[in-house]
Amino acid sequence: MAHPKLSKLELQIMEALWMHGASSVREVQERFPQDKRPRLHTVQTMIYRMEAKKVLRRVKKISTRTSSRPRCRANTAQRRLIDDLLGLFGGRMQPVMAHLVETGKLTLEDVQMAEKRLRELADKKKERGK
Repeated sequence: MAHPKLSKLELQIMEALWMHGASSVREVQERFPQDKRPRLHTVQTMIYRMEAKKVLRRVKKISTRTSSRPRCRANTAQRRLIDDLLGLFGGRMQPVMAHLVETGKLTLEDVQMAEKRLRELADKKKERGK
């Protein structure tokens, strides 16, 4: 199932739910930093919209309080975001990598981990070719 694109606030709501599991609107709202906390009604509206988009689903209702949880895992959403980002560059990774290197956000350790993963993938590909 392809998930729709999410806004920054929607992603923050998803993060709260991925980290803490099924939660009520108030619980989600209280997980935002005090100085950047959206109003309760804003979070409620966003959660209802996300349920309509089928990004969240209600799992529990006690009286008037409902709890929601994500319909996808964090890594699925992250991969979608990365694919969307690369799409802005025509699928080319080089401009993204150059920016990460220039800003110091890509460390030598990151590069070594990527090299290790590339070797593992190449080995798997060789094994399948046999």
